[in-house]
Amino acid sequence: MNIKNLLLATLSFLALSCSNDENNSSNSTTEEAMYFPPIGSDTWATKTPESLGWNTNNIQQLYDYLELKNSKSFIVLHNGKIVLEKYFGTHTATTPWYWASAGKTLTSTVTGIAEQEGLININNKVSSYIGTGWTSETLAKENLITCKHLLTMTSGLDDAYNNSTDETINDCVSPGCLVYKADAGTRWAYDNVYVKLQDVVAQASGQSWSNYFNTKLRDKIGMTGTWLQQYSNSIFWSNTRSMARFGLLALANGKWDGTTIINSNYFNTATHTSQNINLAYGYLWWINGENSYHMPQSQLTFNGSLIPNAPTDMFCALGKNDQKIYVVPSKKLVIIRMGDAADSSNFAMSGFDNELWGKINLVIN
Repeated sequence: MNIKNLLLATLSFLALSCSNDENNSSNSTTEEAMYFPPIGSDTWATKTPESLGWNTNNIQQLYDYLELKNSKSFIVLHNGKIVLEKYFGTHTATTPWYWASAGKTLTSTVTGIAEQEGLININNKVSSYIGTGWTSETLAKENLITCKHLLTMTSGLDDAYNNSTDETINDCVSPGCLVYKADAGTRWAYDNVYVKLQDVVAQASGQSWSNYFNTKLRDKIGMTGTWLQQYSNSIFWSNTRSMARFGLLALANGKWDGTTIINSNYFNTATHTSQNINLAYGYLWWINGENSYHMPQSQLTFNGSLIPNAPTDMFCALGKNDQKIYVVPSKKLVIIRMGDAADSSNFAMSGFDNELWGKINLVIN
């Protein structure tokens, strides 16, 4: 081959290589954009489990298990689109149901919104917003309790009232029920005192909690639903798709279709370990994949991951009688379960979580 032909061949090879590199780069960066259902509409795009390579033969087995375990509704989103949606018995897409403690994550998120608006600082003491005397502690001990302690369940207040079988005093947050157990930050205990954050936000914003929540969070992502008072507890009720919308906001790290609802720094902190006592707890979110965890109403430390069958990067909202929001960033999944207790009454997490993930894995893996 003469020099001229050799040069032409070399140039052709280089051009082809560059073209292939560009194509490969284009293919590797082409990724489906996260989908967000429109505000004020029942429209919600779907995708098939077949398109994701899921094992469709096991879907009915999953539904049968959910029905057996007293479920009322179940939704799986992938990158925002509905892949599975199932309702059981007389429950429908428009039927409201309670979030129970899964709604703690709504309070966590709105607290972060109030901070980003400059209304509060979570490192400030609670009494700087709602006044002193909100507990029965001495002033010195009460002033140790910050908003962040309420977010992380480390107020140090005695959680004994949360163990009562009498619902009229269970979850009591009047001053007489909020008594000293330990210094703030030294003890993790799952209790209802977090609800005082709603008073903090209301006082700081000059609005009712419901109005601020509706304006800053609910309406901005197209949720419906309302807060209802049950004794000392404030409980959110909505349909299942509204819960799924909030789960999608969480998957998108606080953004909704490009608009920041809650800043990503706060939200990222909220969904990771927040203190060194219960590694499986963030800012009212439960965290999977850590080396140990605490159960509600227990001071014992259990070794291992919170939900071993679930992905290690999962974080979740868990409510009484098995209300569930599972968020799995690595798999782009949001999974919702509403219903009655799968087995026996529980405060937040239960053995059902791990069993359910065993069934989910048979479908998605």
